[in-house]
Amino acid sequence: MAPKPLRHLLADVVAGTVFPAEVTVRDGRIASVAPAAGPVDPGILVPGFVDAHVHVESSMLPPWEFARVALRHGTVASVSDPHEIANVLGEAGVRFMLDDAAGSPFTCWFGCPSCVPATGFETAGATLDADACARLLDDPRIGYLSEMMNWPGAIGGDPQVLAKIAAAKARGKPVDGHAPALMGEQAKAYFARGIETDHECFTIEEARGKAALGVKVLIREGSAARNFDALWPLLAERPELCMFCTDDAHPDDLLLGHIDRLVARAVGKGIDPMVALRAATLNPVRHYRLPCGLLQPGDRADMVLVEDLRSFRPLRTWVAGELAAESGRDRVAPRRPATPNACRAARFTAADLAVRAPAACAGQDTVGVHAIVAHDGQLVTARVDVRMAPAGGTVEPDPSQDLLQLTVVNRYADAPPAHAFIRGFGLRRGAIASSVAHDCHNVVAVGASREDLAAAVNAVFAARGGLAVADGGTVDVLPLPIAGLMSDLPAEEVGAAYARLTRTAKELGSPLRAPFMTTSFMALLVIPALKLSDRGLFDGLRFEFTPAVTC
Repeated sequence: MAPKPLRHLLADVVAGTVFPAEVTVRDGRIASVAPAAGPVDPGILVPGFVDAHVHVESSMLPPWEFARVALRHGTVASVSDPHEIANVLGEAGVRFMLDDAAGSPFTCWFGCPSCVPATGFETAGATLDADACARLLDDPRIGYLSEMMNWPGAIGGDPQVLAKIAAAKARGKPVDGHAPALMGEQAKAYFARGIETDHECFTIEEARGKAALGVKVLIREGSAARNFDALWPLLAERPELCMFCTDDAHPDDLLLGHIDRLVARAVGKGIDPMVALRAATLNPVRHYRLPCGLLQPGDRADMVLVEDLRSFRPLRTWVAGELAAESGRDRVAPRRPATPNACRAARFTAADLAVRAPAACAGQDTVGVHAIVAHDGQLVTARVDVRMAPAGGTVEPDPSQDLLQLTVVNRYADAPPAHAFIRGFGLRRGAIASSVAHDCHNVVAVGASREDLAAAVNAVFAARGGLAVADGGTVDVLPLPIAGLMSDLPAEEVGAAYARLTRTAKELGSPLRAPFMTTSFMALLVIPALKLSDRGLFDGLRFEFTPAVTC
């Protein structure tokens, strides 16, 4: 018996029209789209949404579970960079992501991570050289070369960088960019290497400059980096170049909404609904050559019935003609993932985490500190130079000045911890720690005291990776047994645990919306200005180490 045609208003993102339609689906594809005679049912059919750049690992969910939640919000595909797990487990980590996603109705369009490790100034669990990238790019499940973070190498003609780009181009696969604050001649030189996108714009001027070079600009709104308010005008100015992405979305945010929220926000700013829809559907599908349908005859029947073209609230989601979600509930059965990992055994005392003043400063009342300044909702940091008074040769965190201790511990090999000081986290007491620490995912911790820092760090190592909050002898942990990045629990349980830890961090004084997400980016060296790796404080503008404490 032939399936009953769907009769709704239809938003045709290819033609740019909205009309009453009768849509017939057969064998998972759009058999026909015809004008509907007479009244149609409530709701508007639109193509399924696409997250044009995301690290699935940042949801703390493996691909299958991430997909189950995303489908509830009308997202049918993600352009997914497995960069995080590759830094922990290498090629085996990428193949875990491919295998875990297998069989899902959702399209996880994985890329080949281009920068593992992202720099030579930190310790990762693996390396992907040009030969490894070529092997991964030969896999038909790998659709593109992921963000090229090594912009100095791209501009300077680093042989490994150029070989990775050439491998993607030879296979007809796109190359993603990563060029925060890159402007003018440097931007021209970088994108001239064949790099086609950027998701790191922080200002509209930066986005306009890159768009003028023909670069496709991804408007990002994630759990930590929130650039939508700065960049949305580009949708009106260069709609054909815009896409939406989250980059990093933590589980509590993902449970609330996804790309549907960005489309609605764009329309709320006065953007034409068709322009907003194209940024979420047509543009990423065509750029990345996704197998997703666009509601055209012959396309795979990937579509969402939304309430209207203002809220874009998903009512039903179909993938290949099969109902995958309805009324906020998915129709995909959960399944238990494997738990590959790489995390050494380690335990620290407060004395192990002491920040010693340089010997040359002996006798001085104060020492100079190059402190990181974290900004809520941004990956970029600032730098502030302050004077602090050592006690017995040790520089202690000073919560009264919001100068907390930031520590990064190598999780792969026995090595001394690295330390710096940071402002912006606001903790009055306690500490938080995480094995989610972009890009190499060593253990990063921020604390108001060394005792609590040690307790939080030890809890993360004891769990073989996870998130922890410590406060005066009380410790709460969310274990992340999959590479120290992802949980093996259902999304709702992960989201609840993450929300609980976030709430505790805020009770300890943090004003940050997502303190754990912000913590994870304090080790991300490729985003300026100051960051901390397991080897020391790093100046992201000069691309070199700098002392944390001086005379």
